[in-house]
Amino acid sequence: MLSAGETSGDLHGGTLCRALRQLEPDLGLVGMGGPRMAAAGMEVVADPTARAVVGTSEAVGRLPGLYRAYRALVRRLREAPPRALVVIDFPEFNMRLARQAHRAGVPVIYFIPPQVWAWRRGRARLIARLASRVLAVFPFELPLYRAAGAAVDFVGHPLLDVLPVGLERPAARAALGVEPDSTVIGLFPGSRREEVSRLLPAMLDAARRLAAPAGGQVPRFLLGLAPSVDRTRVERLVAASRAAGGPDVRVLPERTYEIMVAADAILIASGTATLEAALLGAPMVVCYRVSRVTEAISRVLIRIPWISLPNIVAGRTVVPELLQSAATGERLAAEARRLLAEPGAAAAQQAAFVDLRARLGEPGVGPRAARAVLDAARAA
Repeated sequence: MLSAGETSGDLHGGTLCRALRQLEPDLGLVGMGGPRMAAAGMEVVADPTARAVVGTSEAVGRLPGLYRAYRALVRRLREAPPRALVVIDFPEFNMRLARQAHRAGVPVIYFIPPQVWAWRRGRARLIARLASRVLAVFPFELPLYRAAGAAVDFVGHPLLDVLPVGLERPAARAALGVEPDSTVIGLFPGSRREEVSRLLPAMLDAARRLAAPAGGQVPRFLLGLAPSVDRTRVERLVAASRAAGGPDVRVLPERTYEIMVAADAILIASGTATLEAALLGAPMVVCYRVSRVTEAISRVLIRIPWISLPNIVAGRTVVPELLQSAATGERLAAEARRLLAEPGAAAAQQAAFVDLRARLGEPGVGPRAARAVLDAARAA
């Protein structure tokens, strides 16, 4: 059984499901996830990925559906106990499910464990009690989980198995129908409804400012649409911006990687996509907004000075972060202009991204994680 609750978890869960089926072709997979895990051969009991949210107040409306999913998974755990339960990120849900599996005598493997390095470090001790094995995706997680008494392995980050590392800018631009000499700016407003509502208007305002005549070429704006986001709603916002004098913005579903490789700069919501962009070498400006309730809680609990994964992995400020009231069209446009105009600004980010990639391990994460899962199941 596997459990993933968000778009990124579904992506990484799909990688793990494929690797498990390759090692054991007759292995039955069941659990919670999205279309990628389903395509990799898992029987999906519940799919919450299309309604993923972030924050405390934002999650309230999602609780009934998650509770139904939880009850369905616990019922399966009790009626037909699996060889193992693999929980993927999504800690508020998965920690509760792991506790039920532990009580039922089902070994628990935590793949992409909670970010205890950022907040709630006491969780590491609880995970050490509940999980037979922790599969860490960042090298700096090892000492934290070992100190808590967990059996932990560093398997590398699963993005290394899915990114098109051989994709070059000319090919990406040709695939998108973009001229080789164009200035291209990518917009990535997030994979959750609330993210798009809070960030896309500011990004479109930034696009309007960046498109203002300044003696040069007007940039091409490409919006990478996540599969979990309502395209009609996004296109209405884009059309309203264009009617108010904004530039043309092409909305492109399922073209995330091509846009990242093709772009001279991107405006992007904080999340897994920032790590994807860094690994593909895309100069970026990171932004984020949450509710005031979530912001207040975060200020108390979060122990690190950054929210974007490139900065966290690097351990220093590599990319600019515009958060809350600072995430305005004016500020986004100013940071994007700096990347486009200042000699060395984009190159400095890209040099840091090379070092960042080296910290995340080697490709083959899916097979390594799958072997660890099967070993834990056999040892139970």
